[in-house]
Amino acid sequence: MKPGAHREPYRSPTLRIFRYVWDFKLTSQGKLLVGAGLAGGFLGASALDIPVYPLFLCLFWLGVIATLVNMLYRPRLDVSVTLPERVVAGQAFEAEAVIKNTGRWTAYDCAAGFLQLPWSMKETGAERYVRTLPAGQTAKTLLHILPKRRGVYDLPKLRAFTTFPFHLLRSGRTKRSVGALLVQPSFSPLTEVRMPVSRRYQPGGIALTSNIGESPEYIGNREFRPGDPIKHIDFRSWARLAKPAVREYQEEYYCRLALVVDTHVPLGRWKGPRGYSDFESGLSLTASVADALSRGEYLIDIFAAGPEVYVFRAGRHTAHLDNILEILACVDPCRKNPFQAVNARLAGELQGISSLIGIFLDWDEPRCDLMRMAEEAGCEAKALIVRKNPPSKPLDYGGLRDIQRFTPEAIQSGGVDVV
Repeated sequence: MKPGAHREPYRSPTLRIFRYVWDFKLTSQGKLLVGAGLAGGFLGASALDIPVYPLFLCLFWLGVIATLVNMLYRPRLDVSVTLPERVVAGQAFEAEAVIKNTGRWTAYDCAAGFLQLPWSMKETGAERYVRTLPAGQTAKTLLHILPKRRGVYDLPKLRAFTTFPFHLLRSGRTKRSVGALLVQPSFSPLTEVRMPVSRRYQPGGIALTSNIGESPEYIGNREFRPGDPIKHIDFRSWARLAKPAVREYQEEYYCRLALVVDTHVPLGRWKGPRGYSDFESGLSLTASVADALSRGEYLIDIFAAGPEVYVFRAGRHTAHLDNILEILACVDPCRKNPFQAVNARLAGELQGISSLIGIFLDWDEPRCDLMRMAEEAGCEAKALIVRKNPPSKPLDYGGLRDIQRFTPEAIQSGGVDVV
């Protein structure tokens, strides 16, 4: 299931009704009342010498009165909300909701909230109520939401409701669609990426770089030399000088870096509430490296190693760091080792790549072959291993000069400053 996807809705009507009553209809005080009533009824029926029956009757009739009033008193409310364009995983954010009373009577104890948020999100803090909302008036309230995982989430409809009286039950029929929410992976900025880079020739570079680095602009004429392309002959200069002349252009050399993102999570790995620890930490480290590199005059190619090899090219003018984070927010784990396909795809790209950084979740022969292939093509190669347990092969396997290992805890705590 994708990071932002919902679970399938309950097919059983009984389960759907129970989920509606428990998640939306009952407030926290209402759930406490139901629990106390059930406990009182059980004790009163099993131990007749304990005087709990009057307490049970009081709780029962309190619930009946609240239910009847809540059913009859349903004010007409409208609601809208302003959500941020993108948020960061693990960091709570605020959204401002505006409630309007479109009815003829004053509304009491009004609030707004989501019913059945995705499993990786939750509302934090107590509900904020508008105690009195006259007819035709509007009021603002804040929603506090904590996204636990990165992803693109289709949020449920926002509801406006009232808990009058007693704050035991919610009642409201207004629903407002709010669309999707992009949750970026969290990351800590790096102070430095220690990676030697050099310029390499990029055929067609002006089209794919948007004028980053040197451009192949016309810089003048010179005499024709054997081997010059015929299409570069300047016939006007030839006629003026009475000898062959060609146009001279600045060659297209750029610093092009490749980030290879490992998405392979073998079967049998435990998935926590924040996803697979190694995988999510690897994406956070990728975001940190991309953030550091985006401050320089580099072309950045991201190769997401999954069931298919996804390629995204970024630079200072062709895309921003936000675009890279958007891509990383949508990457899913791959259950089958994809590095045979990755190695074949990269083989044709390495001639134009200056340096390659691999963010791997393990260190084994296929990953080592990729880095060795990069070095043989003249690229500077750096491997960053994100793994809690020891890798399949020791770090000195393959003889790679620049290889480092980090634990997910070090990355999530911001303990990685230089790579």
